[in-house]
Amino acid sequence: MDDFDFARLTYLVVLGSAVVFWFFAVNRGSMNKVLQQAMIWGFLFIGVIAAYGLWDDVRRTSVPQQMVSLEGGQIELPLSADGHYYLTADVNGAFIDFVVDTGATDIVLSEADARRAGFAPSELNYIGRAQTANGEVRIAPVRIDRFAVGGIEDVGVRAVVNEGDLDGSLLGMSYLQRFSSVKISGGRLVLTR
Repeated sequence: MDDFDFARLTYLVVLGSAVVFWFFAVNRGSMNKVLQQAMIWGFLFIGVIAAYGLWDDVRRTSVPQQMVSLEGGQIELPLSADGHYYLTADVNGAFIDFVVDTGATDIVLSEADARRAGFAPSELNYIGRAQTANGEVRIAPVRIDRFAVGGIEDVGVRAVVNEGDLDGSLLGMSYLQRFSSVKISGGRLVLTR
């Protein structure tokens, strides 16, 4: 904690103490009711903080996830609340979330995801260029040793690492073309081998 954070914390503690002291001084005649109301507000505050902190866990358990059917060689992806389809794949032993992007030519790894998959972005050769919605970016070609979704596995998969400011990784057409059928219906994207 640096000096600036400590000063801010001290200021907030002093300010909070002054507000609490004033509140009790004004309402000293009806302390039982004041304490009851303070406890209610305190529990509401703690509940909001807990809900905010657990939101990602709640969303993950309540929103349907991708399904892989090995018998039919299918991957079924539900439409997410933000209007995209997401696929989680094992990339060289690291589980990476991809946005399915039919506008992307290749599998595009963000530098953070590339690092997790065993590629050191500082050691890659950014020899290519790509046009994105945010302008032109440099890209480095890589070869993924293992790309697996459930029991559906591909080896030696071509991908690129985006040097630009990319929030997540993209699953482009070079991967989608490995499937015999790509079907969108009823809020589901179904990929069939």
